[in-house]
Amino acid sequence: MTLICCKRGVVKRCHNGGKGASVIKNVIMEISGGVKRHHYGGKGRCQRLHYGGKEKVSKGVSIEEKATSLLVRHYPTKLRDEILDYLFKPNFGASLQILKVEIGGDSQSGEGSEASHMHNSWDENYYRGYEWWMMKEAKKRNPDILLYGLPWGWPGWIGNGTHNPYYNVNTTAVYIIKWIQGAKKYHDLDINFVGIWNELSYSIEYIKTLRRLLDQNGLPNVKIVAVDGGFEIVSDMLRDPDLSNAIEYIGVHYPGTQSTVAAYNTGKQLWSSEDFSTFNDNIGAGCWARTLNQNYVNGLFTGTIAWNMITGYYNALPFIRQSLMTANSPWSGNYVINNPIWVTAHTTQFTAPGWRYLKHNSGVGKLKNGGSYVSLVSPDGKNLTIIMETMTSKHSVCFYYQPNFNVTLQNITLQLKGSFAKIDKMAVWYSRLGYDGGQTEMMQYTGQVDVGWNSNVKAGKSKNEEFNMFLIDE
Repeated sequence: MTLICCKRGVVKRCHNGGKGASVIKNVIMEISGGVKRHHYGGKGRCQRLHYGGKEKVSKGVSIEEKATSLLVRHYPTKLRDEILDYLFKPNFGASLQILKVEIGGDSQSGEGSEASHMHNSWDENYYRGYEWWMMKEAKKRNPDILLYGLPWGWPGWIGNGTHNPYYNVNTTAVYIIKWIQGAKKYHDLDINFVGIWNELSYSIEYIKTLRRLLDQNGLPNVKIVAVDGGFEIVSDMLRDPDLSNAIEYIGVHYPGTQSTVAAYNTGKQLWSSEDFSTFNDNIGAGCWARTLNQNYVNGLFTGTIAWNMITGYYNALPFIRQSLMTANSPWSGNYVINNPIWVTAHTTQFTAPGWRYLKHNSGVGKLKNGGSYVSLVSPDGKNLTIIMETMTSKHSVCFYYQPNFNVTLQNITLQLKGSFAKIDKMAVWYSRLGYDGGQTEMMQYTGQVDVGWNSNVKAGKSKNEEFNMFLIDE
């Protein structure tokens, strides 16, 4: 995986290393000011990187935490700070951009139970559990990180004994709003997004009520993500304009990089609001590299959230090491920075929420001999990042279904035009995932490459690589 990063005046990133280069064949990338219609492009043709028009806005790479980081708190302070730095510190490790946490519901939710802030209608306590602590630690390292709350379960009094949280939608909406208000009042945390109910049923009436009460309680900036499951809500949104207006983002789980025409036709941004869940060895890292790029290339997902953030739970529990890194041995002090951390860094250290993906065939697409590339531009149009991956099918197996595909050696030519035509150097970071005894090299800065007189950049690419190119304007 290679990152070609183009940023005016800066050559500085990451906290690790990797070496080499991967290459795309006959890709011509042009930056100019025209507007083109968004469309999917053909593989292997000359393609232009085009800046202008209504590209999709990235919401970044995110992480999901639900009863998975309990043991992290028990590490000695120095080691615990190191672990949290690798997750949240900007330009250091994973540099995560959104933290999604469970709104505790006094119920088992995967790797444990999360306490509710309201055991009963007359009970409120905003210091229970450790999600408050985790959000504050994330904010301490990155004040710009965005926060997303989602319930997995509900305390028994919600639903009045019916086990149906939508028995009284006003009661349920107030319960969620109190959690959001408590985050601000007691912890000075601003919640940016809220979900409905993880992978379970939704209520149209509840979603509309939640939006209305958020607005009435001075929380218009808290956006609703729906419904953290499949695409089933899309047809309801297309039939019901009020429902569509209440929802800001369509969030689906494990889409396999594929979305639907109907979802696109809603006009909403699409998120893969839970993804990855794959063992964090090199094959899992390959899955994550391919997913991060191809979620947008194939499915137009502008945000991708990995479950789970860190294996901070006992080995006897299910889904062991299906995370970015591993820290479940506080008694020994041992923790492991698994390679999905550095795969994440290829995107997060060189972009931010609010950057725009360029158009398909104009900076986004598939490589002729396998792999993919995406390009993102900063809001001011001055900074460009290009991320390429050439993961093979065999060495990027995700836990969900994936098709077989071929990746072979290839060469690439990038051509910069328009507003970036005067750039003469690009900085390169590179990773190669080793398999079957091959060498692994992660997130190594390989120096600057010269942009030719005709604004061309040439490189050569192998399999199972990722690289970034980042623009340097000296």
